[in-house]
Amino acid sequence: MRTPLAVLPALLAALLLVVAPATSARADLLGDKLTLRDENKMGREFDTIIRSQMPMVGDTYITDYVAEVVTRVVTGKRPMPYQIKSAVIANPLINAFAIPGGFIYIFTGLIQDVETESQLAGVVAHELAHVSQRHVVNRLEKQKKISLLSTAGILAGVLLGVATGGSSGAAAGQALMIGSSGVATAAMLHYSQEDEREADQVGMNSLVKAGYNPEGMPQTFEIMLKNKWYDSSSSMPSYLSTHPGTEERIGYLNDRIARMPTEFTTRKDDNTRLKRVQVLVRSRMSPANTALAYWDDMKQADYTAMDWVGRGVTLERLKRIEEAQKAFDSALAMDRNDQLVVREAGIFYFKTGRPDQALPLLQQAAIMNQRDAMALFYLARLQAEAKQYGQAAKNMTKVNELVPEDWEVHQHLGMILGESGDAFSGNLHLAYSGVYSMDLGKARRYMNQAQALATTEAQKEQLQQLSETIKTRAALKK
Repeated sequence: MRTPLAVLPALLAALLLVVAPATSARADLLGDKLTLRDENKMGREFDTIIRSQMPMVGDTYITDYVAEVVTRVVTGKRPMPYQIKSAVIANPLINAFAIPGGFIYIFTGLIQDVETESQLAGVVAHELAHVSQRHVVNRLEKQKKISLLSTAGILAGVLLGVATGGSSGAAAGQALMIGSSGVATAAMLHYSQEDEREADQVGMNSLVKAGYNPEGMPQTFEIMLKNKWYDSSSSMPSYLSTHPGTEERIGYLNDRIARMPTEFTTRKDDNTRLKRVQVLVRSRMSPANTALAYWDDMKQADYTAMDWVGRGVTLERLKRIEEAQKAFDSALAMDRNDQLVVREAGIFYFKTGRPDQALPLLQQAAIMNQRDAMALFYLARLQAEAKQYGQAAKNMTKVNELVPEDWEVHQHLGMILGESGDAFSGNLHLAYSGVYSMDLGKARRYMNQAQALATTEAQKEQLQQLSETIKTRAALKK
């Protein structure tokens, strides 16, 4: 629930280690064809790695919004052979990517820089088209001998390049893509022009069927073109360069759009939620000085309540507390019934040591949005400080259900349960805190303490599941 941890450079090795045991046991071969079951298994394995090594956004206001956009795009793609799962990665690149099995990841840089929801949906539609058309899988199958290790090498190199955001990481990742399989070629790292065109066309179809303005797709490519992250001097792995804003692709998409009925191109987005999410992303996840410059460039007479919130969050990050206080006062004066305004003001008061002011605001925010993990997280912490352990445990358990792999949530839940007298559950969650923070010594220590307290079959089953999770994570650290 705090600012995401830096991406660990071990991602590449971790991906290889996870699949290596399977390759030795199965002669490294899956056969000539990858089934949907194989793809789903591959997707789940990589999702575990991505979540353990990359900075995932845990604010459910942000992730729920993105999930709704993704779900809406999927409605335009039915029948879809996968159950699509989305996540948001705290990374400033203007990008998104999807992997076999239907896992799609949206970068905060993309969310922050688009101007309309149709533009965000355009990238989602394009990425999901690569998955539904099985472009990566088809390329792997052309090798004739399909190996999990080769697949890991390809995707690991991709993710390493994105995670580091630098030329050295991308170069190392691409080198390992080739070396890991021994027979992979540079062509394996690229979608073909046919793949890209098909993803554009299939993606455009789903974008239109989902009710979005088709102009969103080429407009996003234009944003990428303006930022020039994709150009020939960039080391961005080509697998992730699935929507470079080249003039050619913008051109043929605009030609197709020109032949569409005007009812499609005159569709209007309701960008209200997008703009609110962008305030959260900019104020919390972009460099604080850059974020402040954004609000300094605006006339304060034009500020919305959310602009005051964004300014307040940014100033608090810069330790300019008195100025932040004034910003939150202005936000509350403008709209005290706005759930995000109330939530962020409550969090500010909590962080600055004013629990009496924080409590009613966080209670109000949690009532207004019962899926708001951030409001519930800080409310539960306040209740724990007041020794209201029953209510604190109830609310932190809800947070854990909403954000199940956040180490800090498990840490606080474990302490709350321990204080309330549930020593077994307290130790169990403290162990999971160690798992998800990759402190496996801590995880094993608290697992042993929980083991000494386990008396029921249900508790023993919980410990068995914890043990398996620790084993999986331990493979990532070797």
